Amino acid sequence: MKVDVVLGLQWGDEGKGKVVDVLTPDYGVIARFQGGPNAGHSLHFGDKVHVLRSIPSGIFRENAVNIIGNGVVLDPVTFAQETGELEQMGVDVKAKIRIAKKAHLILPTHRMLDAASEAAKGKAKIGSTLKGIGPTYMDKTGRNGLRVGDILSPSFMERYERLKQKHIAMLAQFEGFTYDIAEYEAQWFAGIETLRQFTIIEAEHEMNRLLSNGQAVLAEGAQGSLLDVDYGTYPFVTSSNTVCAGACIGLGVAPNKIGEVFGIFKAYCTRVGSGPFPTELFDQTGKDLQQIGHEFGAVTGRERRCGWLDMVALKYSAMINGVTQLIMMKSDVLNTFPTIKVAVAYEIGGRRVTEFPYETNEEITPIYKEFEGWNCDINGIRRYEEFPRQFKEYVEFIERETGVPVKIISVGPDRDETIVR
Repeated sequence: MKVDVVLGLQWGDEGKGKVVDVLTPDYGVIARFQGGPNAGHSLHFGDKVHVLRSIPSGIFRENAVNIIGNGVVLDPVTFAQETGELEQMGVDVKAKIRIAKKAHLILPTHRMLDAASEAAKGKAKIGSTLKGIGPTYMDKTGRNGLRVGDILSPSFMERYERLKQKHIAMLAQFEGFTYDIAEYEAQWFAGIETLRQFTIIEAEHEMNRLLSNGQAVLAEGAQGSLLDVDYGTYPFVTSSNTVCAGACIGLGVAPNKIGEVFGIFKAYCTRVGSGPFPTELFDQTGKDLQQIGHEFGAVTGRERRCGWLDMVALKYSAMINGVTQLIMMKSDVLNTFPTIKVAVAYEIGGRRVTEFPYETNEEITPIYKEFEGWNCDINGIRRYEEFPRQFKEYVEFIERETGVPVKIISVGPDRDETIVR
């Protein structure tokens, strides 16, 4: 068997949670391969909305195994809160979740370092969610981190104190920054006790064993490809590899084990926090996209910046991920726009550019292609053939430009508002 991968192709918030939830009936294993509690995967079904931060989106499916891979950074406080809420809903989380020993732990002092570092940047801040994720990945690459498997060691407290004291010394360098971790630290140790009640595994062996036994595996990414630490709009990126290759590192599977790559994108673009956004709209159209699309962060509540679809960036993401199937989300948000634009190139320094550039902080002017809007409600449509001509022209243009078929189209937040072609 192969590992199929589902990931975002823009700056996150593409709707990965819903897609994973829709796809999971075909998979026995759902595995998160990177990121941390800055993720906010929203699942809508019935009259309820569920936001998952660290838990894989297959948690509501019967008999599905949910693996938190070694590429994930885990906050015990958030994890305990999240699993507690799921248990109250009747979900048997302890039977359904397995956690990689090699996943790194977010410490209370990591959160303080995140806040101090972001405050010190002033206007140059990157828009961190202040969850401690960046400092945790820094300790991971600096070979100082604590991992989930360490909580089983007799020397755990000693190692925790050593890393905590290192962080306190670092925090002393931020003049004027004050903090108190006592209350959060107490919650953190309670979260450690919660973690100890779960099945903690050597995920790379487990993943390959499941594949050898014929289990269908879906790897779930967080954030989006344009936030990848190597291939995104650096330095306004996250701290992990959000692209498809990150699934191999984050789960311990070889590249030849990757099967289908589902690339998710919105019918327009959004971005949270700071950083380049060539097609961002500052006019009423941008405000309309935000309001109609309810573009506010599932975890932070922050407003999302909105703009037209960026084909230069989308083709780039499809290329570096090896996308085999495209999934278009929030198509219905564009129902009322008489004209819809797509950026097909950039103008940079008087030159027309069609490849996503290295320096995205330069002055970029998008060059647009205009489409006639469909000006009708497509929410109730359930077959591709029933879509209006203008909508199908939009979809088929995207397919031609990327060279990848659009296999799934979402026309609303609920599970049943999904068209599979």
